[in-house]
Amino acid sequence: MHAAPLFDDVAQGPEGGTAWWISASDGVSLRVGLWNRDAKGGTVLLFPGRTEYIEKYGRAAAHFADCGYATLALDWRGQGLSDRLTTDSMAGHVHEFADYQRDVAAMVEAARRLDLPRPWHLLAHSMGGCIGLRAVMQGLDVQTCAFSSPMWGIHMAQALRPVAWSLSWGSRQLGMSHHYAPGTAGAHYVLEEPFETNKLTNDREMYEYMAQQLKAHPELGLGGPSLRWLHEALRETRILARAPSPSLPCLTILGSDEQIVDVPRVIDRMAHWPGGHLEMVPGGRHETLMDTPDTRGRLLRQLCDFYGGAWRASATDRASRASAVPQAR
Repeated sequence: MHAAPLFDDVAQGPEGGTAWWISASDGVSLRVGLWNRDAKGGTVLLFPGRTEYIEKYGRAAAHFADCGYATLALDWRGQGLSDRLTTDSMAGHVHEFADYQRDVAAMVEAARRLDLPRPWHLLAHSMGGCIGLRAVMQGLDVQTCAFSSPMWGIHMAQALRPVAWSLSWGSRQLGMSHHYAPGTAGAHYVLEEPFETNKLTNDREMYEYMAQQLKAHPELGLGGPSLRWLHEALRETRILARAPSPSLPCLTILGSDEQIVDVPRVIDRMAHWPGGHLEMVPGGRHETLMDTPDTRGRLLRQLCDFYGGAWRASATDRASRASAVPQAR
C-alpha cells in the first residue's frame, strides 16, 4: 500500500481522509479511501455503483463519522482512479464480473492491514449491490449488510431483454465487446443529463454536487457500459437470482421511482431474505442516499441504527443459541 490522492476539495468528507493504492490478485491497481480511521463504533465497507468514485461518498462518510463509524470506500477496476481496462478510458468495462471479487478481496486485505475498527458492515449501491451480494454469499467478513438500489437485475423493457442478451453475446464472438452498449456513449451522465429529467435524485443541490466533482476532476468520470460489461452483468444477475440469500441481517433501500435497476427482483429477494427488511422510499429515485436533505438524513440515520441495533440483536441471538446447546444435549 502506498499513498494515493483523495480530492478533499470536492468530497466534503470528514477531516483527515486518506487514500492508498492497492493491487488486486491479477495486478490491477485500485484506489481505496478512508475516513475517520480512529472510530469507536466499527467500519462501513462502502461498495460504490458503476461510474462512481470514492469522493462521491464524502458526505455520507461525514454522517457515518458522526455516528461513530469509519468508512472505507473503493474505486472498482475500470473506474475512478483505479486502472482503466480499455484504450477508451470512458468506457465502463470488465473482462469478467468475477474480477470484481478480486477487488473485494484486495479491499478486505487493506482493511485488515489498516486494523480498521470492528465490527465491519457493508453498504453497497447499485452495481456495488450486485458485487456485494456475491461477496456476502461467499462469506464476506461483515456483521450486517445494507444495499441501496442494488443491481440484482437491470431495468429494461421485456421485449428488449433477449435483444440485449444476443447483442452482448454476439459482440464477444465478433471481437467488438469493448464497444459501447446501444444508447450509451463516452460521457458522464450527470454532465449530460439536465436535472429536470435525471433518474438519480430529486435534489438539485446534490445533483450539482456530483457535477461539480466531475468538472473539478474529470479523470474521475466514466461513460456508458461496454457490451462486454452488459453481457457479464446480465449473466451475473441471472445466476445470483437463483441463489438463496445468506443468513445475515440485511436492510435494503429502494425508491418507488427507481428506473435503473430491476425492481421486481429486489422486492422478490427481500421478501425471502431471512431477517431482511426492505425500506421503500416514496418518490425516491436511484440515489436515495443523495436525495433531499430530509430523505437522505432519515435514511442515513436508519443505516446507523441498523448497523448498531441489528448487530447487537444478532450477537445476543447467537449467544442465546450457543448457551442453549449444552442444555439441549
